[in-house]
Amino acid sequence: MTGGGLARTVAYALLALPLAFAPARTRLRVPRRLLREPVAARWIGTGRCVAHSVLSAGPGVVAWFLLMLTVLGLVRGLLYPLVAANDYENSWGGPTLAGAWAVHAAVSLVVAPLFVGVVAGLGRVQLRVTRAVFGGDGPWWVLPAAVVLTAAGALLFVSWLQQI
Repeated sequence: MTGGGLARTVAYALLALPLAFAPARTRLRVPRRLLREPVAARWIGTGRCVAHSVLSAGPGVVAWFLLMLTVLGLVRGLLYPLVAANDYENSWGGPTLAGAWAVHAAVSLVVAPLFVGVVAGLGRVQLRVTRAVFGGDGPWWVLPAAVVLTAAGALLFVSWLQQI
């Protein structure tokens, strides 16, 4: 996957949440135009639209949460002296401000691309969910995988809330 392909896949993962509530034609048109991937619609009905909404909204929310964590990590890591420099003696890289800043910046620069990669993976799962629900030509495992990814994202969110 090229850099442009990665950016398009991340964009598609972030569009999963609004697309969950869009008309079926829009849900099929966006991956064709954005990802340049063929998505055929064999069955479009109310039940399939509801199933697609449920299965795609969860990973879409997880993608937005991971994007928020990525931005938060980059801002707090790169701008550490401006954000949280009141107790750098006991932080990673301390006891000096320069050491704490360097460690927090390095961690944020390592973790951010990993999170972007996970969001891109959620975009690929979203494409497979759309194919499986509307076209019937996607793999069967993607439907329970979307549920498991949503549950894992919910657990991550709850654990993140507990540590704030």
